[in-house]
Parts: sequence; C-alpha cells; structure tokens
Amino acid sequence: MKDYHINVFYSEEDNGYIADIPDLPYCSAFGETPVQALEEALCAKATWLETAREEGRPIPEPTYRPLLYQTG
Repeated sequence: MKDYHINVFYSEEDNGYIADIPDLPYCSAFGETPVQALEEALCAKATWLETAREEGRPIPEPTYRPLLYQTG
C-alpha cells in the first residue's frame, strides 16, 4: 500500500523541525524534535484528508518520491 511521503528537516529560522507532505498542498507541521514533527504531520494529514472528503475536494494519489541518490 502506498502512503504519502513525509519530509522532515531542521529549520534554523524556526529553531525546530518541519515535516511536510508534498502531495498534500499546504500540509505541514512543526515540532521540537523530528519525532514530534512527524507525529504532528500525521495528525495534519488526517485532518487534511477528512476535510477534503467532507468538502468533496479531490484527494491526490500518493506519488511524490524524492531523488535520494544519483549515480553516473
């Protein structure tokens, strides 16, 4: 089963961790630790999907996958 990719990174500007879900526009979260940011992003994802269903908005398929390594 495919699920949405979540990026977690440290933001010096925010002095904490940001977790975002590229396939879901404007779906991101903040945490003081990477785990906290991830947990908050999972809550944000659930809310995003629930709201989209309630409002009849289209829900994108999980497609985003970052380029981790490039060879050649």
